[in-house]
Amino acid sequence: MKATKPGTAAPRPTSGERPAATPPKFFTLIPANPGIDFVKQAPMMTMVSVVFILVGLVSVWWRGLNYGIDFEGGTMVQVRFEKTTAIGDVRDALDAAGLRGISVQDVGSEGHEFQIRAQGEEGDETAGEVTANTIKDGLAKKFGEGTYETLRIETVGPKVGKALWRDAGLAVLVATIMMGIYIAFRFDLRFGIGAAVALAHDVLFTIGALSLANMEIDLTTVAALLTIVGFSVNDTVIISDRIRENMRLMRKDDLRTIVNTSINETLSRTIITNTTAVLVVAALFLFGGDVIHSFAFALLVGFIAGTYSTIYIASPLVLFMERGRAKAA
Repeated sequence: MKATKPGTAAPRPTSGERPAATPPKFFTLIPANPGIDFVKQAPMMTMVSVVFILVGLVSVWWRGLNYGIDFEGGTMVQVRFEKTTAIGDVRDALDAAGLRGISVQDVGSEGHEFQIRAQGEEGDETAGEVTANTIKDGLAKKFGEGTYETLRIETVGPKVGKALWRDAGLAVLVATIMMGIYIAFRFDLRFGIGAAVALAHDVLFTIGALSLANMEIDLTTVAALLTIVGFSVNDTVIISDRIRENMRLMRKDDLRTIVNTSINETLSRTIITNTTAVLVVAALFLFGGDVIHSFAFALLVGFIAGTYSTIYIASPLVLFMERGRAKAA
């Protein structure tokens, strides 16, 4: 079979059997086989991705990550005032109470609701309760008793925060490796390595974006990273399965043609499924509120990166390894 030209439908396999074509639909958003040469575009797209990841890693090294209380340790008090209150007045109340290094954030209720954060002190796991009481006393002294409502208080000790960060990082690493091993057993080693590299790409891409956007990283963000790993591997399994099927049906064709054909044949499913997921996450990001803002941001970036890496990294990497093995033979 000849190589598929961009913009033209790929020719059908010349050998083997394939299930009967599905009946024509009333409305087709994406052609069943658009004939795009993804393998040819893969090196350029991979280079763009590598540059973005490097920029993100430099940002992590230079600026660090904006850890939340879950990992940094400290105390967070969220309060809601009955009347509109200036954020500067809240800071003045905390300064008058003798609190320093406190961050105050208006959480989008137009001067009614604030999150007050204080970092934990090393070696003192019980200081959180004292800090929370000092914050509440300072606000009561400034604005009066009963003028605000305490919505929640969260306290994490510095040692617990470091342990959580270590365990969360380990969970993401183990999940990525286990997914690669699963793909390797399900298909073969080349697909497993391709999947593991693509998943690592998605995680690094998202962490870099979180650093560049200065988004807070807490336990919900780690949950988002684990969700991204599971989401991305789903697409990888679909395309790898089609490649394996076409390797039996298109025995006279080279692997490059088979990979291109397989990605094109699953493109409609990939785009429609992932677009619907991205739209839902985008709605969460825009309207979900500050509490899940970083979580939704991580999912939004990770889902887009996962779609991209499945097409331009995981599958072309299988072809790259096959060529290397052929040269070595």
